[in-house]
Amino acid sequence: MSAPTSLTYADSGVIPAGKPLAGLLHWVNQTLSFRSGLGEPVLGIGYYANVLRLTETLGLAISTDSVGTKVLVAEMMGKYDTLGIDCIAMNANDIICVGAEPLAMVDYVAVQEARADVLEQLGRGLYEGARQANINIPGGELAQLRDVVQGIEPDSGVDLVGTCVGVANLDRLIVGEEIQPGDVVIGLASSGVHSNGLTLARKALFGSNGYRPNQHVDEFGRSAGLELLEPTRMYVRPVWQMISSGLPIHGLYHITGDGLLNLNRGKRPIGFEIDSLPTPQPVFDAIARCGGVSREEMYRVYNMGVGFCVVAPEGSAEGLRAIATEHGIESWVLGRAVPDERRRVWLRPVNLVGEDEEFTAGE
Repeated sequence: MSAPTSLTYADSGVIPAGKPLAGLLHWVNQTLSFRSGLGEPVLGIGYYANVLRLTETLGLAISTDSVGTKVLVAEMMGKYDTLGIDCIAMNANDIICVGAEPLAMVDYVAVQEARADVLEQLGRGLYEGARQANINIPGGELAQLRDVVQGIEPDSGVDLVGTCVGVANLDRLIVGEEIQPGDVVIGLASSGVHSNGLTLARKALFGSNGYRPNQHVDEFGRSAGLELLEPTRMYVRPVWQMISSGLPIHGLYHITGDGLLNLNRGKRPIGFEIDSLPTPQPVFDAIARCGGVSREEMYRVYNMGVGFCVVAPEGSAEGLRAIATEHGIESWVLGRAVPDERRRVWLRPVNLVGEDEEFTAGE
């Protein structure tokens, strides 16, 4: 193998939205004032989910997401039966982040050609995801878009998107505004890459310095393709049990793209000092090695072993971690909230500091 060329997410084809997104948000934000009372959004755009007012005390949480280019790995492997789990997890895990209980999700499946075997596998995964999240799928849409959706092979293109709703008590929303310096950050283990950064992961693992999708990799204990298809972990049941336990919780964070920089998505401007991190799963080391991906880029793009964070008073930590253990999820106290108007996230074990959308060498 030759020495890997250093890859970044942008090099792999994913360009930060940045300024292009501003024009879209300019118009979308103006719609938030169209309704007052019934259906009025009670949050701004930028949280994991928004909440629409139904009554004085009851709100409807809503969020949407897809499985991204994970569908291309599924196509490479001819295995689509876990994508539905990913789709529901990416949506329902976001709904729970505002303190809402997910209720239902509708799916949108776009294909080049409607193939019965592929659609059956997608349905099987959606069923399993719904079971794990304790939600239903009351409807959806199938679109055949031959000229729009493209796959690796002819007529094989597929995309999967979901929109999830949940119910929230408007007096008990969790949006990070109650976080205090000294609150602890509890990390819940991820199952692997989840459904973010797959474009970079594919370029790294399946490039000239990597593996064939069907190649067995000893450090994974399975093929490289199956490793990337490991379903996104569903956090709904354990986190809803945490919320229902009555233990104080000040912030809930689904760690997706941008990694632990997601901690700065709360309402209150505050920083986080992380002084302990778990050892990431071997797949992350393989992506970094095969793609020559920098440490800064890895922690910016991936969850690096931590798929969800709960911020709570120190006195809640033992009880919250016990709930995670009850659901078979490993957890750790990663660090603490600290005063910082710039919302920085310090990752002391790897000497990185994050601000806005970037990690750089620590101070």
